[in-house]
Amino acid sequence: MTGAGGYVGRRLVPVLLKRGHEVTATFSRAGTADRFPWRDDVTVAVMDVGDAGQVVAALEGAESVYYLVHGMGGPDFVAQDRQAAHHLAHAAIEHDVARIVYLSGLLPPGPTERLSAHLRSRHEVEQILSASGVPTTTLRAAIIVGSGSTSFEVLRQLSERLPVRALPGWMRSTVQPVAVTDVLEVLARCLEIEPATRSYDIGGEERLSYRHLLDLYAEVAGLVRAEVTLPVAPTLLVGWLAGQLTDVPSSTVEALVGSLHHDMVCREGDFRTALLPEGWELTPLREALERALAAPILPGLGGEGSVGNGSAGADRPVDLLGPVPGDPDWAGGSISVEGGRAVRRPRNPAESLLLGLPRFGRSPWGADRHT
Repeated sequence: MTGAGGYVGRRLVPVLLKRGHEVTATFSRAGTADRFPWRDDVTVAVMDVGDAGQVVAALEGAESVYYLVHGMGGPDFVAQDRQAAHHLAHAAIEHDVARIVYLSGLLPPGPTERLSAHLRSRHEVEQILSASGVPTTTLRAAIIVGSGSTSFEVLRQLSERLPVRALPGWMRSTVQPVAVTDVLEVLARCLEIEPATRSYDIGGEERLSYRHLLDLYAEVAGLVRAEVTLPVAPTLLVGWLAGQLTDVPSSTVEALVGSLHHDMVCREGDFRTALLPEGWELTPLREALERALAAPILPGLGGEGSVGNGSAGADRPVDLLGPVPGDPDWAGGSISVEGGRAVRRPRNPAESLLLGLPRFGRSPWGADRHT
């Protein structure tokens, strides 16, 4: 599994282990795996996707490969994505890998030339892997909902930190979010189908505008925000501003915002019959948001968040829509213990806004943009 330490990877590893798979988890730096509770249950390989030799070494003995690595900013991220995909494809051929599973982004209708650099790069990687001759299953998703998801954390932090919500015209674009728990099930099931090269659009039940997504999040989170419509607001400028106001890496935020003027919805829904078990119900969006915002079980807290004398929920399954060990420091929101229960409380807008101010002063077009 490439990208085992990323948002999806660190949740997918325990899912695969529970199903009896032997997992080799790759990390770009030695020691990173020690952050995860499943460290001793996997084989760890140090692998930089930009190093062809390391990729070949890491894939030795692999029957299937999950490709969960994406460039999300920087002046050369498109070229780096391209090179990494070629390295992976060549290594998979050399080791006679049975299948590649690639998690990509939904592609809006229209010519690829009109796509943001972020989405064009995802599509190019898909083409490279699919042309390798190794059966490649590509899963295309829009916003993946869950605590720690980059897009969800941007949504959370902007909603909490801005007392007034600015709405550019392109916020009318439509999106089809999907819960990370549904994505994990689809990813795991990819190992149980006949290897073949094809793509699936995956999404939840609801399609809504980005504006209505913000409304629903605010309702679930208990936030009240004023709104102002912006007739003209370039995504480059909005992406830079959003990058300064959140704790998420700014280049990542800029890349994500650059895609918001596209409609990001599934063109087809055949993934449900092909990749989900019979009777599986997709998680409703409201429920996914509620579970992503629910306070996790902390050390010293027992089941259902109430204070207890036992371990940190050792006998209770972890909800993968919520925080998990290894999530970055900027994920998860604010947590407090009130009345003997773990409760998540957003900061007041003034306090939250101050957290983002130290990041201002960096030019959206200067060299500091991608630090």
